[in-house]
Amino acid sequence: MTQSPATPLPPPKERRRLREAGSLTQAQVATQVGVSRETVRSWETGRTNPRGRKREAYAKLLTSLGEDTPTEEQLPAEEAEAAVEDTAEITGLAATVTEPQPTPPPPAPLTPAQAFDALYAFCAPALVRQAYLLTGRRELARESVERAFQVAWQRWPEVAVDRDPAGWVRSVAYEYALSPWHRFRPRYRHPEPPPPDTADRALLTALLKLPPSYRRTLLLYDGVGLGLAETAAETEASTPAAANRLLHAREALAAQLPDLSDPTELHRRMTELASTGRLHAAKPPTVRFVGERRTVFWTRAAIAFTVAIIGATTLTVRTAPTHYEPPVPLGQRVEGVPPRVVQGALSEEEVSLRDRLRSGMTSGPERLAPLGR
Repeated sequence: MTQSPATPLPPPKERRRLREAGSLTQAQVATQVGVSRETVRSWETGRTNPRGRKREAYAKLLTSLGEDTPTEEQLPAEEAEAAVEDTAEITGLAATVTEPQPTPPPPAPLTPAQAFDALYAFCAPALVRQAYLLTGRRELARESVERAFQVAWQRWPEVAVDRDPAGWVRSVAYEYALSPWHRFRPRYRHPEPPPPDTADRALLTALLKLPPSYRRTLLLYDGVGLGLAETAAETEASTPAAANRLLHAREALAAQLPDLSDPTELHRRMTELASTGRLHAAKPPTVRFVGERRTVFWTRAAIAFTVAIIGATTLTVRTAPTHYEPPVPLGQRVEGVPPRVVQGALSEEEVSLRDRLRSGMTSGPERLAPLGR
């Protein structure tokens, strides 16, 4: 199967300029294209690029914004001069264009705690809502995101240099939220109250009926707005497998909710469902403090366990035998001995044995002989 060439897009800075020239916000562009606001921000910074139908819709929107924004060549000469003068007066460059401008000092580098807090403030609210769509439990969604950021703080040197720190944390949060071991925890044995709205309740029920892998693929592609290749990489699947999961998930949802067959409408409804509940994450210092305490606890537990193993090994070495001791052999059975009986008159067999012993002891060399009664 051949692929069509990708639709050309302007550079990232030009994308932002066209959006601002059209007086549109990132949220408005995201709604028109059918993605999230964070995805539009990634496109404008050049961190990621749209693919497939999202790329075509985004390119079409930018083209319309470029046609609607007049340039200086399209303006009359007088209007162009007036626009230049107005711009110069507004920016304060008309009177000071020849004066040298002081060089702003370079920004101070962020500390690890400040960088972590910035990442948490940017990603945590959206991740809690996404985890709620995966699990249908508000408390588990908050716990999953907090645990993911605690792991990120423990491994911050690795996360800080990752290409996509937000994707790193999102992957850990999804894995924790979809863990099958939560069903054995007493606090999660009973379901939480469903959303009050009937449509939201039906959508959440339909999502929770999907297999976890299908649910995660659908959320990443139609909810978060990732491309098919990025979705396959995050779910650790091949691109054809991710595409099949996405198609089956859409078919299952459309069978229960026919009005959600359109991906744009599905994205809008999922966003509304995630925004209905009060889903608030903890403060960044609290997450860092709990993560550090958990690290200290498990470090001490590992040290104690290691010391116990060393002590048990030392005790075994000190008390174990140093040479081989053969086992005691089993005794041999002696035949011909009459059974032990209580005291009394001798039986005929015992009298015969006594007489035989007495007669046998009188022969041979001189020896002691029992006296007769």
